[in-house]
Amino acid sequence: MKSIFALLAAGLLITGCGPSAHNKVSKEKNNAPADPVVYAETITADEIKDMLYVYASDEFEGRETGEPGQKKAVEYLKAQYQSMEIPSPLKGDDYFQEVPLQKRQVAKTTITINDRNFAPFDHQFCLLGGTTQTITASDVVYAGYGVESEGYSDYKDLDVKDKVVLIKAGEAKNEDGTYVTTGTAEPTKWSGGRQSMFSKRNLARDKGARAILLMDEAIFPRYATYYSTIYNSSTSYASQGGRMSLKDNGKNAPFFLVDSVFAKVIYDKIVNDHTPKSITANLTIDIENSSKDFTSENVVAFIEGSEKPDEIVVISAHLDHVGVDENKEVFNGADDDGSGTVAVVEIAEAFKEAQKNGHGPKRSILFLHVTGEEKGLLGSKYYTDMDPIFPLENTVANLNIDMIGRVDPKRKTGDRNYVYLIGSDKLSTELHNISEDVNLKYCNVELDYKYNDENDPNRFYYRSDHYNFAKNNIPVIFYFNGTHDDYHKITDTPDKIEYDLLENRARLVFHTAWELANRDERIVVDKAEASE
Repeated sequence: MKSIFALLAAGLLITGCGPSAHNKVSKEKNNAPADPVVYAETITADEIKDMLYVYASDEFEGRETGEPGQKKAVEYLKAQYQSMEIPSPLKGDDYFQEVPLQKRQVAKTTITINDRNFAPFDHQFCLLGGTTQTITASDVVYAGYGVESEGYSDYKDLDVKDKVVLIKAGEAKNEDGTYVTTGTAEPTKWSGGRQSMFSKRNLARDKGARAILLMDEAIFPRYATYYSTIYNSSTSYASQGGRMSLKDNGKNAPFFLVDSVFAKVIYDKIVNDHTPKSITANLTIDIENSSKDFTSENVVAFIEGSEKPDEIVVISAHLDHVGVDENKEVFNGADDDGSGTVAVVEIAEAFKEAQKNGHGPKRSILFLHVTGEEKGLLGSKYYTDMDPIFPLENTVANLNIDMIGRVDPKRKTGDRNYVYLIGSDKLSTELHNISEDVNLKYCNVELDYKYNDENDPNRFYYRSDHYNFAKNNIPVIFYFNGTHDDYHKITDTPDKIEYDLLENRARLVFHTAWELANRDERIVVDKAEASE
């Protein structure tokens, strides 16, 4: 459902959400009305521009994760929050959530099954995660589709603890063609795609599997090409010391994506037989990894709620970019995601002004600047999956900002005062409606849902940090201006940002956060998790 509020002529200067006055709220006006417009006005194009010309300057060396420029960036953000007297939820002077990372070269891996040797990639296997180790087994547990849901389990009567487990893509169907897990023609998240792949892996790990082999003929070629070509290319991760990932603690069972050629050597009836069973197979897995450990940082700041402090609204943006090229030219990342980063800081300042005037939010707000987005959403994944500062069940919503300073050149029609919204209706009808109502009341931005389509080939819903919240059933909105000719190039510089648009979009996020933080009841999750 697409809402278009084309109230301003294309190409004209945008006056912003609410009145056009940009003066800060007087600190003496402690009796100021609890009107969000008053505080939205503190978000100004001039202040945003001043910050972005610093944050996206050559001094920050492209903010490559773990590199000196990124360290300068997190110190800059810390100084901004300290100057505004916005504390850290970590208490004291610590604004950094340390994120343990590693750079890992492609592993040297071999698998032997019944004296037949297999090597990675071509019609054999891909290792998607696992540390140096040797695993031997005299049998393999075949767990069918590897699915478990209410009323159905492929693991019923199976003991997979410390076993090698073989599973396959998809899920079981009834004789009438409906899915066993849903009883309808609609599958669950288990049916196919990347998310179902990792859901099956996680379930097998939770049940104690020693190693997991997943047969998926549909996606194996894509992963095999990616791992064999990209990881070993002289222009990719290999030349940069390896693929960056969250540090593996060595406790996770290695996970392999395999082709049917490989799987049938273990069990020749795997394609047509869905019945879990133990299969006799002499198997040896040898993994040899070379990795380098290092640390990066998420930056966190916090305004505690006055009435419902345990309920948290998270406003996020990624602080990193892609560094410098071989000629030492800097990828400044002004739009990606300098624009989102400075917007979060300005939004935080607006909430702080409200708090100073006795109008602090009822719910708490976490301002979360995550690292490693460009390397696979690593900082947000660490926050949601490994070390959430606040319980995820207490997290009301995530408003994520990633590139809001430019205009998509592919937009042939419509007002330049637009923003793409992604994810607002995926988990909560209420969140979507609040977003629409707030925009209509205060901002009149054209809300474009082009990239919210489930069939969008760009898959943007899965490509920024909000997704790590969404996969945990936390409602999200992703604010995005679309890509452009300077995307991931050294030409993404602060002089190309359209600051009136950036101001207005930041105000839209502020007003939406204000409503989420101050309404009487937290929004309701009324839809199932969207899976890839």
